[in-house]
Amino acid sequence: MRLLISCLLIAGSISMMADLYETVEHKYAKNDDVSIHYVVAGPEDGPLVVMIHGFPDFWYTWRSQMEALQSEYRVAAVDLRGYNRSDQPEGMESYSMPLLVGDIQAVIGSEERDSAIVVGHDWGGAIAWNIAMTQPEAVDLLVILNLPHPAGLAREIANNPQQRENSTYAFDFQKPNAHANFTSQALTGWVKDENARNRYIEAFDRSNFESMLNYYKANYPRPDDQSRQNILPEAMPKVKCPVLMFHGLDDTALLPGALNDTWKWLEQDLTLVTIPGAGHFVQQDRPKKINGVLVDWLARQLADD
Repeated sequence: MRLLISCLLIAGSISMMADLYETVEHKYAKNDDVSIHYVVAGPEDGPLVVMIHGFPDFWYTWRSQMEALQSEYRVAAVDLRGYNRSDQPEGMESYSMPLLVGDIQAVIGSEERDSAIVVGHDWGGAIAWNIAMTQPEAVDLLVILNLPHPAGLAREIANNPQQRENSTYAFDFQKPNAHANFTSQALTGWVKDENARNRYIEAFDRSNFESMLNYYKANYPRPDDQSRQNILPEAMPKVKCPVLMFHGLDDTALLPGALNDTWKWLEQDLTLVTIPGAGHFVQQDRPKKINGVLVDWLARQLADD
């Protein structure tokens, strides 16, 4: 009995010690006068993977993927500006896409690298697409979760009534003072992991709700102005590196029709994994599926090099 109790205590202690939230290293990168917080795990000499969250989220969304990668990769998970421990500059203009791209370049530079494997979800996916298009030398491989190529999304908003209807929330977010009714508790409604929810509340308490919506005001396409495509560079250069995309098919905000023709905007191979029964936060809805495909795909891509 004593042996059993001791084993259980040891197992519980190891579990607590192994909690990624407690074991990551906290770092900061500078993009001009804006400080970007990020956490790192894994060997310093491993291939660098930079992971970018979306709305409403913070670096901890990648906890399962970080655990799956950290034995072989140097994994850096970012807090976007406005979120958690990163700076929260005022004004919609502080959240324009070129500045957001610059934040990720700053993180890559802070890790003393010239390039990285870039992984993005939601707004992180939009930033990832844009850095791959505008700064191709900085992106070795691109992984996107539930964010269609910006050209596909803009096309669907312009032409697909169902996507326009389902994007109403994003149009409403662009209205003045739309953030006024936000609370940290309400923004965690999508978090299914009860143990994680308190950490989300703490992170959102440190965040700036107006900053969160400035992403939409500065960058999101609007149905009343089809020429406004700030999220997409005018020249729409093709992505030069291989791309892996995951899309949870139960996502009601970003419909899968926007995935059509993605290959037209890429120069190399596309691997598209659609996951029935998974929603917008696919990395948390199906972590084992995501991790298995991700680890295998990265290994094969790096082996080909």
